[in-house]
Amino acid sequence: MKKIAIITGAGISKESGIDTFRDKDGLWLKFNPEMYASVKGWNINQINMNDFYNKRRQDLNLVSPNKAHFDLVELEKDFDVTILTQNVDDLHKRAGSSKIIYLHGELTKIRKYDDIHNDDWVDIGYTSLDLKEKPDYRPAVVFFGDSVPLMQKAYDICFDADIIIVIGTSLRVYPVANLLNNVENKPVYIIDPERPYLIGNVTHIPLPATKGVAKLINLLHTEIS
Repeated sequence: MKKIAIITGAGISKESGIDTFRDKDGLWLKFNPEMYASVKGWNINQINMNDFYNKRRQDLNLVSPNKAHFDLVELEKDFDVTILTQNVDDLHKRAGSSKIIYLHGELTKIRKYDDIHNDDWVDIGYTSLDLKEKPDYRPAVVFFGDSVPLMQKAYDICFDADIIIVIGTSLRVYPVANLLNNVENKPVYIIDPERPYLIGNVTHIPLPATKGVAKLINLLHTEIS
């Protein structure tokens, strides 16, 4: 069974109603990422930043996985699929994907400051983190200034994969943007209205995720049949 590594970004969740960060109407036009998504911001004003993530957690409870999430689960019937997601939402999990690497952490969890490896993260679902009750906890998401502890595992997965799929991400955020640096001549499929700059054996499907994943599945099944 061929191995597929699927790198997903905000574009796949956008069609479920989750705001993106860098689009023309993205969150970072409304909120300064230095103050709402960085270690520095957390150290300066935990209350405002915690309120921001509590609200995002509540909003997550109001949306559902879309067709693209479910279609990726269907791929597991014919391929060994691993999702490498930059998203902190739980939509891949709720759709039923069996192997998910959360490169930027998980919105529905909180962690202590020194616990970056998911050793003792607390799953609070869609509820709020109360800093008065848990003053030594913070959202279990990767802030700017944090390390990305699962990157080496992600590199290994991409190196071992037979096929790489990129969905809904510009690949401009580092270190995730480096994942495709050493995939040699492996086939890479990119599903996004805009094509990230990549060279090599790249097939671009210029569609949103819900339509693009369906088209990709047809292509893959044609190639392996």
